[in-house]
Amino acid sequence: MTQPVLELKGLSKSFAATQALKDMSLAVMPGEVHAIVGENGAGKSTLIKIMTGVHQPDTGTITVDGQPVTLRSTQAAQDAGIAAIYQEPMVFPDLNVAENIFISNRAKGRIMRWSEIYAEAEALIAPLGVKLDVSRAASGLTLAEQQTVEIARALSLKVKVLIMDEPTASLSAHEVARLLDIARALKAQGVAVIYISHRLDEIFRIADRVTVIRDGQHISTKPIAEVTEDGLVKDMVGRALESFAVKNAATPHGETLLSVNNLTCTGIFQGITFDLHKGEVLCLAGLVGARRTDVALSLFGIAQATDGTITLAGQQVRITTPQQAMDLGIAYVSEDRRKLGLAMPLPIFANISLASLKKLLKPLGLIDRTAEAAMAETYRAGLAIKTPDIRLEVGKLSGGNQQKVMLAKWLETKPRVLIFDEPTRGIDVGAKAEVHAIIRQLAAEGVAILVISSDLPEVLALADRILVMREGRQSGILPIEEATQERVIALAAGQTTERPAA
Repeated sequence: MTQPVLELKGLSKSFAATQALKDMSLAVMPGEVHAIVGENGAGKSTLIKIMTGVHQPDTGTITVDGQPVTLRSTQAAQDAGIAAIYQEPMVFPDLNVAENIFISNRAKGRIMRWSEIYAEAEALIAPLGVKLDVSRAASGLTLAEQQTVEIARALSLKVKVLIMDEPTASLSAHEVARLLDIARALKAQGVAVIYISHRLDEIFRIADRVTVIRDGQHISTKPIAEVTEDGLVKDMVGRALESFAVKNAATPHGETLLSVNNLTCTGIFQGITFDLHKGEVLCLAGLVGARRTDVALSLFGIAQATDGTITLAGQQVRITTPQQAMDLGIAYVSEDRRKLGLAMPLPIFANISLASLKKLLKPLGLIDRTAEAAMAETYRAGLAIKTPDIRLEVGKLSGGNQQKVMLAKWLETKPRVLIFDEPTRGIDVGAKAEVHAIIRQLAAEGVAILVISSDLPEVLALADRILVMREGRQSGILPIEEATQERVIALAAGQTTERPAA
């Protein structure tokens, strides 16, 4: 029997009072795609950091090709044949593709001709089935092309195990398909691929085996042929898939709250027209580059529209700053928690109060810390934010819990219109169900909700109506009763007629 290329036995790791991993074991075979799934906070990130030498385990052993190793740094992990690529690639924009590929290769100590460097770079990229000019500057590469460069860099280091951590979170459907083809090509070369993703459909498309971890512990490892989606979710979250409610039809909604007519931002989007009612969930769907986020930024006053009108509660308004939007009762939950949504070094309570500090000011301009803490505790309980202490830095929370903190910040402003931009990006299936339930509850309370999502099943589960965009233009609006994935994709791709079913 072939021995594992990488084997972890009995790994445990604690950070202060938090047990991140407990007696975790994993065996990865050469030439297989081994998926690892689990909720945010399950211990996946800690496991990756141990495998790549960022953290060292408190207990347990690591073997590569049957030989015990100690991975005290990322360099030590690379020397052992272990590398990783992440959701956000790390390339040097001022260097070209070939230079980026070989920048970590210490074996290139000799003087080489550029022709030889380019030839070697092309030889590394060719088996991946991707065409890429190796003399091209990395600054002009797409996200998918940057990931290809990182994979080629790992191959130049004679990688045995390549960890792909949420590699498709920011890719289009076409780019996802190409990345999965690259994973298959690596497998054919004998490289073991550890594939980590919240997108369960990808797991079933690419994995040979799948390991589930929960609360830092190994739950199961099975061949993909023996796994069902229901069983996988149950192992991940400890409850059955049926508990995740799916919306089947539009819910009754109230009077028109927001009317947008011919909204245009020159060179970015144009002609956006829709009504949004109290208690309604209107979803904006479309492919990458459809400019949906730009519409949201305009409604929130970050990017000013150049034409068109916005009417709120019967009054025409002009929104030129986020403060104006907030004063009108509009809130925007950004898709980028780390850059635009949260102040990562600050504690949870400070992030929750960030948009509502005026409410907490004492007569001398000092913040009422007691009231601030009480506010944070209310949202911790109400949104089930998992944290031992509201004084914890928000950056130390899992992605799903960070999302809830960001939502709490905006809920405290008591918005009439709430814009969610990719509300479940990068969070697990359990946290996604919780966010969906929160959105439905807010709609039931009369909040008008605009959701931007690239996840079509999510759109179909949440929406009362779907506005489809393509390249900055509005392609159509579908009531949920008439919406299917095929119809939405047809509008997003610019098809004027639906193709017959195959």
